[in-house]
Amino acid sequence: MPTRSLLPQPPPTLLPDDAEQLAFLVEHGPAEAARRYPKFCAPWAKLAKAAAANGDDLAAYAFARTGYHRGLDQLRGSGWKGHGPVPWSHKPNRGFLKALHRLSVMASEIGEADEAARCAQFLRDCDPAAADALS
Repeated sequence: MPTRSLLPQPPPTLLPDDAEQLAFLVEHGPAEAARRYPKFCAPWAKLAKAAAANGDDLAAYAFARTGYHRGLDQLRGSGWKGHGPVPWSHKPNRGFLKALHRLSVMASEIGEADEAARCAQFLRDCDPAAADALS
């Protein structure tokens, strides 16, 4: 039987609206969006996915790691204390969650099993719905 924590859980972390950056990404593509908005996670996740599809696992890993670290900075700036929910249902969180997922995948691809497992668990801890949607 799973145990349930009796400690209060932190509130969900919701990243700020990213509609402007997302519109730029859609219109100009991930490379230009990363140049214009380097703190925006979504283009880094897209660049990682494209590099992986082209067989460049090291570039994919680097792009994913960049998006992940940019996302951690944004989460901390939004009050996140290193744990607690980061809901998939809040669309501005999705760039970070996608970068985290892609980092897990690419870490596995380059043989970094412990990092892949850590990132996969972190994604599930952020929001199981994100892990399910991205798997």
